[in-house]
Amino acid sequence: MTSKFRNRAEAGKLLAQQLTIYAKCKEVLVLGLPRGGVPVAFEIANSLNAPLDICLVRKLGVPNHEELAMGAIATGGVRVLNYDVINSLGIDHKIIDEVTAKEMRELQRRDRAYRGDRPLPEVKNRTVILVDDGIATGSTMLAAIAILQPQRPQRIVVAVPVAPPSTCEQLQAEVDEIVCLVMPESLYAIGIWYEDFSQTTDAEVRELLARQSNFIPIHNSYV
Repeated sequence: MTSKFRNRAEAGKLLAQQLTIYAKCKEVLVLGLPRGGVPVAFEIANSLNAPLDICLVRKLGVPNHEELAMGAIATGGVRVLNYDVINSLGIDHKIIDEVTAKEMRELQRRDRAYRGDRPLPEVKNRTVILVDDGIATGSTMLAAIAILQPQRPQRIVVAVPVAPPSTCEQLQAEVDEIVCLVMPESLYAIGIWYEDFSQTTDAEVRELLARQSNFIPIHNSYV
């Protein structure tokens, strides 16, 4: 595929066609990375007849260049740092800690906004499909993987519409499978691979979770 995706929904439907081996498997769980990954994950969950939930992570953007990730954080105090970016830009650890604290507050706000009193999903011995609307450096996805691995899922599959080959190769070493539709050598920005890349809102995330008929979270605690 060389043309742009119309929107995240189309990207999710196209990804689902590459994941049919997991259709109607009871042990499959689809986790979207809010916010942009949730519309993609919604289409995959519907196509596979699988439950849908979210995996909360937050990118740590470089100050004044927030689109460039110097790392990411996730539920449970997980922090993954991209030392290639940090060292090349000479970013002080005090700055990293300040950005971490700010993004942790936002992560906690989103947890309350999206999940409310709903418990976390059961992950142990399940096939987990982690979904985002695209991957650049991989820091955010690595943080998501880091909170899942201690919970001993049977299999972790990363599914994304677009990511550079180098990032896919890096992630392949951490998961069981990666499914990516477009792998440009020069990514530039995820948004240029979509005709409509408008921001997904908190309300849309809540609506998609509510609409997913198989969204039945089971209590479990992230490590």
